[in-house]
Amino acid sequence: MYKIAILDGITIPDISLVLNFPNEISYRESCTDHGVFDVIAGKDIIITNKVRITRDHMVANPELKMIAVASTGFNHIDISAAREFNIVVTNVKSYSTQSVAEHTMMMMLALSHQLFVYNTFIREGKWQKSAFYSISGPDYFELMGKILVIIGKGDTGRAVAKLAKAFGMTVLFSERKGAESCRSGYVPFEEALSLADVLTLHCPLNETTVNLIGSNELEQMKKTALLINVGRGGLANEQSLVNSLRRSDIAGAGFDVLCEEPPKNGSPLLQEDLGNFIITPHLACRSSESFQRLVEGLSDNLNSFVAGHPINVV
Repeated sequence: MYKIAILDGITIPDISLVLNFPNEISYRESCTDHGVFDVIAGKDIIITNKVRITRDHMVANPELKMIAVASTGFNHIDISAAREFNIVVTNVKSYSTQSVAEHTMMMMLALSHQLFVYNTFIREGKWQKSAFYSISGPDYFELMGKILVIIGKGDTGRAVAKLAKAFGMTVLFSERKGAESCRSGYVPFEEALSLADVLTLHCPLNETTVNLIGSNELEQMKKTALLINVGRGGLANEQSLVNSLRRSDIAGAGFDVLCEEPPKNGSPLLQEDLGNFIITPHLACRSSESFQRLVEGLSDNLNSFVAGHPINVV
C-alpha cells in the first residue's frame, strides 16, 4: 500500500488519478510551508504543484520515495537533496504547451491591435459620441511581417514559433544573455533585443535568468516593440517595466506571471496607468485540455515509478 499526499489540490480542478497499484491518498486543498511536515509524515509519495519541498522536509520524512511535481517547472524542489536521499522527482512535460502558446498569441494580437485600449474608450462613451463610424485613437499594427524574438527554445518556444509563422511573422531565437559565442540557429542576445517587434519569454527562471529583462534591455528595444512574459515571474524586472511603459520606451506588454503569486503584497504591475498593458492571473497553462493532460501525466509518472521504471525524472 503506497501512502500518497496531495499538497495543493486546489491548483488542479479535477485530480482524479488513475492508479494501478494499492494506494491511500490524503488530500489538501492548500498547505503552508510549515504544514508540509505534518502532511507528508509517513508518506511514500507526495504530489505538489507549487508547494516548496526542502531538504528539511526530506530529512523529517525518511519514508519518502517520490516527489511528483504537478507541473513542468520544478524550481521549488531541492533537487540536490532529493538525489542525495535517493528520492525520485518527476514532472509533467509539455502538458500546457499548446495552451501557453495560444495565450501568448492572444496577448500579441490584443496588444498589437490595442484591443483593451479601444475597449476602454467604448466603456467611457467615446465611440458613442464619435463624429464618424469608428473612433480615433492610437495606431495599431498587424503581426504579418513583424519580427518575433523568442527567448527559450523548448517545447513552448517552438510552439509559439509555429503559430507566429502562420501569422506571417519572422521568428528569431535569442542566444543566452552574456553568451561568449552564438549557436547556430540563434541570434546574439543584444542584437535580438534591437530587432524584436515582439519579444516573448519562455525560458526557465534560475540564477542566470532572474531580471533577464531590466532597464538596460528595455532601452535597447524599439519604441514600437511589445514584451510578453507567460514564462515565470522574475524574468523581467517589474519596476523597470513600469518605468519603461510610462516613458513609452516600448509600446506595450502582456504578463501572465508575477514575482509574487498571488500578489498579496501588491506589485508595480498592478497599477492602472500603464497604458497598453495586459495582465492575467497565471492562467495560460490552465485550459481544460491542459488539466486533462496533466492528470494523465501524473498518473503515468506514479504508475511507472511503482512498476520500477520511473519516467520523466528530473
